Amino acid sequence: MRARRVRRFDEARGCYVYDIGFSCRVEHTERTARVGEAFGVGLEERRLPLYDDFELRLGEGDVVLVTGDSGSGKSVLLDALRVDLGDEAVVMAELPEPADVAIVDAVGGSFGEALALLCRVGLNDAYLFLRRYGELSAGQRYRFRLAQMLDSGKRFWLCDEFCSLLDRTTARVVAYSVQKHARRVGATLVAATSHTDLVGDLNPDVRVVKGWGRDVVVGYDEPLERRCSVAGEVVVEEGDRSDYDRLSHLHYRGGVQRFVQRVYRMTRRGELVGVIVYQFPLVRTQGRREAVGYWPGVDELNREWALISRVIVHPKYRGIGLGSRLVSETLRLQGRRHVELVAVMALYSPFAERAGMRLVRRTEPGAGVLRAVDGLRGLGFDAGRLASRRYSRGVLEGLDPGLVVDAFRPVRGGFTFRRLTRGESMSTKAEFAEWLGSQDLDSLAKTIQILGVLSQSKAYLYWCRD
Repeated sequence: MRARRVRRFDEARGCYVYDIGFSCRVEHTERTARVGEAFGVGLEERRLPLYDDFELRLGEGDVVLVTGDSGSGKSVLLDALRVDLGDEAVVMAELPEPADVAIVDAVGGSFGEALALLCRVGLNDAYLFLRRYGELSAGQRYRFRLAQMLDSGKRFWLCDEFCSLLDRTTARVVAYSVQKHARRVGATLVAATSHTDLVGDLNPDVRVVKGWGRDVVVGYDEPLERRCSVAGEVVVEEGDRSDYDRLSHLHYRGGVQRFVQRVYRMTRRGELVGVIVYQFPLVRTQGRREAVGYWPGVDELNREWALISRVIVHPKYRGIGLGSRLVSETLRLQGRRHVELVAVMALYSPFAERAGMRLVRRTEPGAGVLRAVDGLRGLGFDAGRLASRRYSRGVLEGLDPGLVVDAFRPVRGGFTFRRLTRGESMSTKAEFAEWLGSQDLDSLAKTIQILGVLSQSKAYLYWCRD
């Protein structure tokens, strides 16, 4: 079978038109001869037309959806476009497998760009960021290749079997996110698939419906501003701690939530999609005074303030604005005048700002905390893994605990002591060192884990009910 492809410029229409087909020659054997005899078909060379006088207009930032049954000729069209577009196009299926590194190191020109790209294709989980390509499932590998495509810098993105490997909910979420990004950067996305459930979420400018033989229909439309179809099936309602317990394993910090005020959940057709937890605020938090101009007293904090301590959206539903929606729809429901949020992810994803919260400042760890981290680094700890209790426990087994106590000596301040000791009353470095020296290896590992959290940069955001 030989492909036959002809492209010519039609001056009347002002565009190129295609004639694409296959020339088929059958080898003469006893069985092929019997087929020809039984069904009355010849064995001579025949032409099988797929596109006859076919025109396709592509504009900058267009989203083109090619649908049709398997074997109808969708891939043939993408192959023809690849030849014509040359180096201006990237074919997702031909992207090279990345080096044996964590996927967060394999895309993006910076840390922030890498997180943004991975989040757009649904690989938005702290533990997923650290996996290698070979450790991903087939569906996750497909989404990583999408991230590579978004990161290619090419003007045309060609995707065959678009989202075919993904479950249909994930496919709709990813399709919506990818087309939004393509329009934002002005890239032309050409997606071919036999599935017909992605039309609404891809919101195509051009739709090619390929039938059998030369049957093909092309339609041009003005895309509408719309949200992901999955988001339209989601509702927010009051929940309880059991909702958080069910999704807590999906948060990179997890843990039991104390001093909870209110919990709200997000559901879709009875499935728990997300949860937000409001709790009583800490006595002191960097950024609060900048937000309101004074230090509120404890009575006011308990009466009028709330802290958003967890916002969790199931990985399958991330990337379509549900985190922002969880925040925006519950801010006025929770009953407090002042709401604050302190979060690492808010530095890289403006979900809380989109919900109406104000970014007040980027909070940095104290000098004493940073010096303690440096001290642990000098003992052989990897500063990037301090939040892993299991990792720290393994390092501690080969160390003199007294050296760890010395590493913590630069830590100062009653607030930091309370955090590191999980609320025990002490306010001097001597008391803290005595307490630390009395801990077993598991307790030391927990303390190091807390130090790792305290050493993170975070965003402080604020909202006030008028």
